[in-house]
Amino acid sequence: MRIFFTGITGFAGSHLADLLLAAGHDVFGLVHAASSTQATPQHPCFRPIPGDLLDLDGLKYAVAETRPDVIYHLAGQPYPARSWENAARTLVINTGGTANVLEAAVNFGRPRVLVVTSAEIYGKVRPNQLPLSERSLPKPRHPYGVSKEAAGKLVQVFAERYDLPVIEARPFNHIGPRQAPGFVVPDFAGQLAAIQLGHQPPTMRVGNLSAERDFTDVRDVVQAYRLLAERGQPGQAYLICSGQPVAIHTILNILLELSGLTVNVEYDPARMRPSDVPVLYGTPAKISAELGWRPQIHLRTTLKDVLTEWREHYGERKNVPASSPG
Repeated sequence: MRIFFTGITGFAGSHLADLLLAAGHDVFGLVHAASSTQATPQHPCFRPIPGDLLDLDGLKYAVAETRPDVIYHLAGQPYPARSWENAARTLVINTGGTANVLEAAVNFGRPRVLVVTSAEIYGKVRPNQLPLSERSLPKPRHPYGVSKEAAGKLVQVFAERYDLPVIEARPFNHIGPRQAPGFVVPDFAGQLAAIQLGHQPPTMRVGNLSAERDFTDVRDVVQAYRLLAERGQPGQAYLICSGQPVAIHTILNILLELSGLTVNVEYDPARMRPSDVPVLYGTPAKISAELGWRPQIHLRTTLKDVLTEWREHYGERKNVPASSPG
């Protein structure tokens, strides 16, 4: 199968690329060097395509040249907090970029398309509205959420107007190896690894530990993406989640236990988010019933893998010889 891919150098994208390449597919990845966070795959079945989501003509050309059977659209501005710094830019990238991908797909010949949005579209919800489902009403509380809700609406209208077989994946919090700092799990694991290897005093700085979120291992999430791209119902949205809320302090406690460390925990006002939703989780009932998907990787396993990755990161830094003068 021939696959065209945006966001291949991102967190989830790199794991999805591994999955698809291991299955023997030919993968063509749109690579925007200025925003890439992971190295491109080193595999004989992978070919990078330099490009930009906002260059519609270039995107149409790339899709026509690669002749994909499936398009995975994961690229975008992924940070809700950063969306306040430039709301217009976030909308242009996340919504306008999605429109361009869908237009390129229609122009080429209507391959199957998976568009990844976010559970951040729901905003602040009341306890009696949980668990969230595909029928829950969005009420985004930041430009990022607005941009992703609009991208999901584009899935519906392109499916209706052009009979495009496009599906929306709506993931909740996904975690695992390769996630960049700025998210709770790599921030905690990175600090613990730094303490363990002597790069940081035995004090952790944390934000809101009482919030509860729905965490799924990224390797389970990309399995869901693959199933949706191949067998999901066009024009439909699917939640990707565990169905179980987990408190942030539980994440911290598991990581502390895995590390074997005793540390001081200090609250950092800069990490506190007063607009945080206290509890947010969904139900994977729809994707489970239609496609048989359920998370397989236990939370403890995920956290152990992330902690190991950060230990290796700091271990490599510790063993790098000092550069010689000149």
